[in-house]
Amino acid sequence: MHHWQTILLSILILASCSHQEAVKPKPSAAKSERAQVAIKTMQGTMIVELFNETPLHRDNFLKLVETGFYDSLLLHRVQAGFMVQGGDPDSRGIVPPEKRLGFGQTEQRIKAEINTQFIMRQGALCGYHMGLGMQADKSSNGSQFMLIHGQAIKAHQLNQQSIKNKIEYSPKQIELYELYGGSPQLDGNYTIFGQIIEGMPVLNKIVRVPTFRSIDPQLPDRPIKDLRLEMRIIKEPKHVLN
Repeated sequence: MHHWQTILLSILILASCSHQEAVKPKPSAAKSERAQVAIKTMQGTMIVELFNETPLHRDNFLKLVETGFYDSLLLHRVQAGFMVQGGDPDSRGIVPPEKRLGFGQTEQRIKAEINTQFIMRQGALCGYHMGLGMQADKSSNGSQFMLIHGQAIKAHQLNQQSIKNKIEYSPKQIELYELYGGSPQLDGNYTIFGQIIEGMPVLNKIVRVPTFRSIDPQLPDRPIKDLRLEMRIIKEPKHVLN
């Protein structure tokens, strides 16, 4: 009898363990679960990782990429030491050199999702608006975006910028700015919703292309040779932003 009691007790213990394993909670979302998008141009491909902390911008960007909205649009503004801008629906098709782009947009704007843990370091992907004088609520254009190129930054410069921006930079953020450079004057004014994690040399190639303004100061900062976009969502991300 004692032998059968021992066997029964063992079966009950195993069943209990199996049940506990079955209802074990799933781990929380990790950084590796961030969506990634390949941005292709004739200069090469850049991969951006999108931040889950800015869901409105993330989801809007993914929706536009998935529907092919960005395909064939121009990178219409290229400024070395500052940023690259694209996503204007008015840049589709043939656009004369004198036409100024940057005013087109989709039907709705995106509410600002400014998060001070993200900074305008080189390679930051952020929403675009016409400036605080035109867009006091800091909401973003429904389709246009900026990729930050920026300049070399030192800690003492950040201290000065911190006073202007009323932003206190962490030691890690200061380290990133000193390592990669960026445009800290934009911090706190535009939503940063992603970061280039691969293809930074491509961004550096893009900002060196000749623009119409380089031959005539009255013309826009648009590349003389069209830089058309093609974007795809990466189904199985392999790189993770640290």
